[in-house]
Amino acid sequence: MSKYMADQQEPAISPRLRKANKKQQRLEEDTIKEFGTAQLPAPTTSNIHCLTIVGQIEGHIILPPQNKTTKYEHVIPQLVAVEQNPQVEGMLVLLNTIGGDVEAGLAIAEMIHGLSKPTVSIVLGGGHSIGVPIAVAADYSFITETATMTVHPIRLTGLVIGVPQTYEYLDKMQDRVVKFLEKHSRITKEALRDLMFRTGDLARDIGTVLVGKDAAEVGLINEVGSLSQAVRKLNELIRTEHEERRPIQ
Repeated sequence: MSKYMADQQEPAISPRLRKANKKQQRLEEDTIKEFGTAQLPAPTTSNIHCLTIVGQIEGHIILPPQNKTTKYEHVIPQLVAVEQNPQVEGMLVLLNTIGGDVEAGLAIAEMIHGLSKPTVSIVLGGGHSIGVPIAVAADYSFITETATMTVHPIRLTGLVIGVPQTYEYLDKMQDRVVKFLEKHSRITKEALRDLMFRTGDLARDIGTVLVGKDAAEVGLINEVGSLSQAVRKLNELIRTEHEERRPIQ
């Protein structure tokens, strides 16, 4: 081989560079499989943490693999990290859930309410059942015009013993949810129980479906709005907290 031909050959790729290229290729393939696009927009460093709760809230019992779930053991560490991270100044909660485990949902709601940083929630699509306490746990809540919230009594799955103690247990669980909703929203206990035990609104169940502005009118949700309004409100709460902490000159 002549010297000229040897000079025209591509330089040899180092094993480290070849490995990095393969890793980048696998990453792009995984991104296409998961998100349907070769590249995701890279967000800039933000002071807001986004918590997404979708599908069914999974608690103590593992749900079938075909169910879209949000596991409470995944959510709780995120909330602890938000509280401890000084770079995070506020949290946005996106909700599109059909409900799920009552105790897991209440645990998430209590932790959201217990954060020392401003929180704003927005119901997208649906915030049903135990998703209602999670929505109202934030400092301020939004719901889109087409989103719905289903308010109904507590249900039991599995073995049910037909004794008076079963009713008392259900009533105590129901009371926990009612007290939380009454404390963290503008709805009264009487109005809430009326919505829960209303007949004729649901075809195969008792309860009420609230669409968009209905949820705001009864006092469960603060305002009808979408993503831009929710982010704007959260930034407003963050600014207000900064002003309150600012030392008086």
